[in-house]
Amino acid sequence: MTGLDKHPDKQLLLAFDAPRRGLPPTHLADLDTAGRRDAVAGLGEPAFRADQLSRHYFARLCADPATMTDLPAASRERLATALLPELASPLRHVECDGGATRKTLWRAGDGTLTESVLMRYPDRATVCISSQAGCGMACPFCATGQGGLTRNLSTAEIVDQVRAAAAAMRDGQLPGGPGRLSNVVFMGMGEPLANYRRVRDAVRRITAPAPEGLGLSQRSVTVSTVGLVPAIRKLADERMAVTLAVSLHTPDDELRDTLVPVNTRWPVAEVLAAARHYADVTGRRISIEYALIRDVNDQPWRADLLASLLRRHLGPRLVHVNLIPLNPTPGSEWDASPKPVEREFVRRVQAAGVSCTVRDTRGQEIAAACGQLAAEG
Repeated sequence: MTGLDKHPDKQLLLAFDAPRRGLPPTHLADLDTAGRRDAVAGLGEPAFRADQLSRHYFARLCADPATMTDLPAASRERLATALLPELASPLRHVECDGGATRKTLWRAGDGTLTESVLMRYPDRATVCISSQAGCGMACPFCATGQGGLTRNLSTAEIVDQVRAAAAAMRDGQLPGGPGRLSNVVFMGMGEPLANYRRVRDAVRRITAPAPEGLGLSQRSVTVSTVGLVPAIRKLADERMAVTLAVSLHTPDDELRDTLVPVNTRWPVAEVLAAARHYADVTGRRISIEYALIRDVNDQPWRADLLASLLRRHLGPRLVHVNLIPLNPTPGSEWDASPKPVEREFVRRVQAAGVSCTVRDTRGQEIAAACGQLAAEG
């Protein structure tokens, strides 16, 4: 064992700045404004070409260089080859809820499969995006975790999922006519904070005003984590206003060591302390994600313990429990809790003064649990 291996915090922090091994070629969305201008200048083009490209991609949501007719034909081909490489193509769309939920399976140039889900509600449209192909956190009830980690996604691969969803809403591809994408949740494949630097940069591209970025509000972006404590604290220091969602799933370390194996490194108390730091620095309420699993983590005493811990570590004003009926995967031993058990769990958490609601689950008939569609190929 090396000295680094003995210090997993340092190992994780070094991984934030890992090189681009296995990632696609550099794309416009990988670069900030200055980087785009430098890249364009390096191709022998005037710097304002970077602004033109940015307007097409971020403001007009266009990734097809053939439509960028304000660029000279010769320049267009050169710029597109260098800065607009194709990142992924849709392999399959599957829909449910009368077409209001659409899941897309994407195939990257190296064959990597990822997923995103676009969901239209009466008052908003949300896209759930992936930050990794697969996941290395090994949570046994998660389809993605069962498959393991293939690779990180690049910043641009993350951003392009959002651009595609925004274009789909603008073009009226979901029932209800043209609309606007309003929310982004990093709750698809992967552990976002294990791909820290690229996720952080993707959030900046998603929320920068057009044409520097896609122009969504930071408050409309949610970043989830199973509890990578150093990364949570690092994210707090970025001073962004995104919502932090902590996938806790049980309040006791004994069970969480099994359900969320990273808990053996950062137990519940450390995770909640880091979440409190995030809330204190950003002023944002923490979302506690809790997948309710039949006869595993749905006991009344666990509801009481959860509420007690959240009151102690975060306080009732700084936390909300988002209870998730488990979306079972084919052949899994895990199943959702019965509705009466779910209602009692909610009642007990709320009775202790902690906000708790049940997430509106969608898409069970289209393999909506993360990783199911990719596993089917």
